[in-house]
Amino acid sequence: MPKLAVFPKAFMPALCKDGTMTVSEWIDLAVKLDIDGLEWYAGFLEMADESNWSRFRRQVGEHGKVIPMMCCSPDFTHPDAGFRAREVVKQKRWIDMTYALGGSYCRVLSGQRRPELSVEEGIRLAADCIHACLPYAQERGITLIIENHYKDDFWDYPEFAQKMDVFCELVARVDHPNFGVNYDPSNTYLAGEDPLELLQRVSHRVVTMHASDRYLIEGTIEDLRREEGGSQGYARRLRHGEIGKGLNDYDAIFTELKRVDFNGWISIEDGVDGMEQLARSVTFLRRKMAEYWSTEIEKQSSSSQSQMHEV
Repeated sequence: MPKLAVFPKAFMPALCKDGTMTVSEWIDLAVKLDIDGLEWYAGFLEMADESNWSRFRRQVGEHGKVIPMMCCSPDFTHPDAGFRAREVVKQKRWIDMTYALGGSYCRVLSGQRRPELSVEEGIRLAADCIHACLPYAQERGITLIIENHYKDDFWDYPEFAQKMDVFCELVARVDHPNFGVNYDPSNTYLAGEDPLELLQRVSHRVVTMHASDRYLIEGTIEDLRREEGGSQGYARRLRHGEIGKGLNDYDAIFTELKRVDFNGWISIEDGVDGMEQLARSVTFLRRKMAEYWSTEIEKQSSSSQSQMHEV
């Protein structure tokens, strides 16, 4: 059975910009939910102080939860080699952070889709930087996970590997036991593509998932795509919403994940309208996970009981 985590999507400005929420306050809210863990973000203001790392791990652990995943945003497609080298150093620090928190998965990205960058050059630069980080991650038992991302909040341009063909080619270039995919179905819509087609192409590499549902506040996907380049911040036309009520077909998604024996972490990116909404998303996903994976648990339990009777 996969495990369920939550990410503080609604509280990112408070945790990362103005400090109006402390990490401990977020922990106290999150652990009340029916979850197994909390996905972390490298940019929490309080994470700048390394002495907090062990404190937060201990605080989460006291509630019987873990910190399985680290969300961070390296920019590996910058044309300057010195800049890329500094991004690799930053990624290694995030790997250290993940390790200190007791996590197993640390996100990587490709970088920004700068207009002057060719597809082949961007794939080469991103793959080279990821390869440079992998031995460091492997030594610490960390798996690097690349997400089919849309755009970091602080980037000028969208994700270089936003398009399905580019993303799949980059994933194919990095064949390593400590590398996998963090699948986010909602982000595929922003590329004007089918999330189920992407999942079918990479499902054998998926080790974690972001559960989200996306809505357009106004206009169309085409309107969004025309406006996406060259402006800092997240798309104003988009909104995260309650899981199970947006564009994504979770029955089809879970059918494919079950087919490939997915047994990793599913982390919820939701709660933009408050903790009650996030709690409803947790309930929806718990029900769906039980629907698709509980038969497997029942079979394991039945097999164990049978073996005990034989003894």
